[in-house]
Amino acid sequence: MKFKYLAFVVYTLLFSTVLVNNSFAQKSKKSTKKTVKAPTNTNIVSTSTPVDTVQPNAAVNSNDVAANSNQKDSIPLPKIKKSLRKDFAYDESDNSEKMPLSYQSIRADDAVFRHKLVREIDCREKINLPFMYRADGDNGNQRFISILLKALQDSIVTAFSDDRFTNPMTMSEVAKMVAGEEVEVKKFDTLGNVTGVEKKRNDLNLDSFYRYHIKEEVIFDKQTSRLYWRIIGISPVKNIITSGGVDLGSTELFWVYFPDLRVTLSNYEVYNSKNLSAKMSWDDLFENRMFSGRIIKTSMDNSKDALIKNYPGLTDNTLLQLFEGENSKEKIFNYEQDLWSY
Repeated sequence: MKFKYLAFVVYTLLFSTVLVNNSFAQKSKKSTKKTVKAPTNTNIVSTSTPVDTVQPNAAVNSNDVAANSNQKDSIPLPKIKKSLRKDFAYDESDNSEKMPLSYQSIRADDAVFRHKLVREIDCREKINLPFMYRADGDNGNQRFISILLKALQDSIVTAFSDDRFTNPMTMSEVAKMVAGEEVEVKKFDTLGNVTGVEKKRNDLNLDSFYRYHIKEEVIFDKQTSRLYWRIIGISPVKNIITSGGVDLGSTELFWVYFPDLRVTLSNYEVYNSKNLSAKMSWDDLFENRMFSGRIIKTSMDNSKDALIKNYPGLTDNTLLQLFEGENSKEKIFNYEQDLWSY
């Protein structure tokens, strides 16, 4: 009797739970139908703002906007046409995706000796003649200044007005420094009558850029027992001559952070006058120190952070300025040599 009573209770509970689950399921279906209910009029579109122009959080590049609105803000680089036929006798490898090797990591505690230097590279020297290679290729002119300006034009790197990279420059400011101020040029019709005035910049003479300043740091790492030379920035230098023919001296046009430029330099080859098949990339040239430059500024014994030419007694003597730079180089060499015992 007790067993029949327990069975009746169990069956009653199971039946009640089934009824409760069915009721909840029906309620949930009704609620979902209510939430899916669409609005009565879906064809109403606001005419105040076009649908195509609504782009939330769209990133805008100020340089691109300036270039599209006014072409004069771009650097007046000469346009190089690409070859319509294969300009070489064999299939060249594509280096467009070549990446530079990463730097050796140096701990701050292991850098027992370091100094900052600024060198001036004169491309008229024989070892620096590849900087002035005038050939044109499908990737543009092969002069180093052309490679540098093209990287700026394509917004791959950023130009700064100082060697500490604190003040970025716009493309119009770079064009002003490179090609000079805009001049007003009169426009004439077929009869020779003046129809208006147009502002233009002078044609860019790439051969006028034959000097560069390189900011670098020399570090001795005690962990690897090696002296490292790391280039920090590079700047083209140009002589400023007024319209009256007065030479105002040389000035740094802009500074580029060298690590940002390494990827671009890895995709350009350096001219080799002995064998065109034995070329290296520009990044390899700088890393292997295959250039010549005199030291014009150093942090050694320079509490006033002045250029060597501004040292007392060296202002009017360029030969002594050269010797002072060589003296700094000799001190670095002697420091490294004195660490070893033979």
